[in-house]
Amino acid sequence: MITTGCDRRGPDGEQVDPREKIVIKFSHVVAEDTPKGQAARRFARLVEERTGGRVEVQVFPNSVLYKDGEELDALQKGAVQIIAPTTSKLSSLAPQWQLLDLPYLFENEEQVHKALDGELGKKLFATLEPYNIYPLAFWDNGFKQITNSKRPVVHPEDFKGLTFRVMINSKVLEEQFHSLGADTIQMPFSDVYDALSKGQVDGQENTVSNIYSQRFYETQPYLTVSNHGYMGYVVLINKKFWFSLPSDIRKVIEETMAEVTLWEREQAAKLNRKNFEKIKSSGEVKIHIQTPSERDEWQAVFAHLYQQFRSVIGNELIEEALRTKRTLP
Repeated sequence: MITTGCDRRGPDGEQVDPREKIVIKFSHVVAEDTPKGQAARRFARLVEERTGGRVEVQVFPNSVLYKDGEELDALQKGAVQIIAPTTSKLSSLAPQWQLLDLPYLFENEEQVHKALDGELGKKLFATLEPYNIYPLAFWDNGFKQITNSKRPVVHPEDFKGLTFRVMINSKVLEEQFHSLGADTIQMPFSDVYDALSKGQVDGQENTVSNIYSQRFYETQPYLTVSNHGYMGYVVLINKKFWFSLPSDIRKVIEETMAEVTLWEREQAAKLNRKNFEKIKSSGEVKIHIQTPSERDEWQAVFAHLYQQFRSVIGNELIEEALRTKRTLP
């Protein structure tokens, strides 16, 4: 959004007058004290400082403006200028993004960063070109864990008869739980706490920082630390708006985003560790940490997903991810 009396508007593809004040709406769906929430605020502050107030980034957390099922449409239409959805949400535009939902695709953040900062990330970004979206960065959330209200889930058969919330737009995530004998319900992130507290679903998968900040652990007495899947975000800006900005403003945004991205990744790791200790100390949750042999059991159940979705995701992308994984410990 451009705040000015002039008729020329950035989102319409016209060049923004360098003298105009530029207001950027940054909408996201998680709490302010999560890695994404903290990074969005830091980015906003630094951009305003470094542009001498010419750019104001207004951050709207916790689905205040749009739910995660609405964000992409709002971005494409120019109702907001920046969003940072989970990678799974992009599957509604490009099914190749379901690659990152494959269980046990990566084993640690180092593998993730090498892949997404390299050729794999470029290829995924390229799938968004037709949709009036310009990608700015990959941000971390962390690795996902399993919570539920019924019983410990240690072995694959423990999932049978349970119902799990899954993120919208990803068939891989649905089939992941179906492989374990569980049922699934797709649901926006903002609805999950109510669904858990009312027993509409038995459990969910998420990072520790989300489990803690959204208070999921208060309704979920069982937590399995499985690290079975990576959850990350893609920071996206409306493409027409982006190329309407003066070049010096784009440079500040790009440089600041690169700096904040490194900071965000460090914060994500720290916050997940810190929040895990808080959940432990709450005394409300029985925690099981997956052993290597249990991991092997889960991986055996999930192995068919790589073949099942190869034609949807693309053989080239899957092999690129696996090559990256093999080159790092």
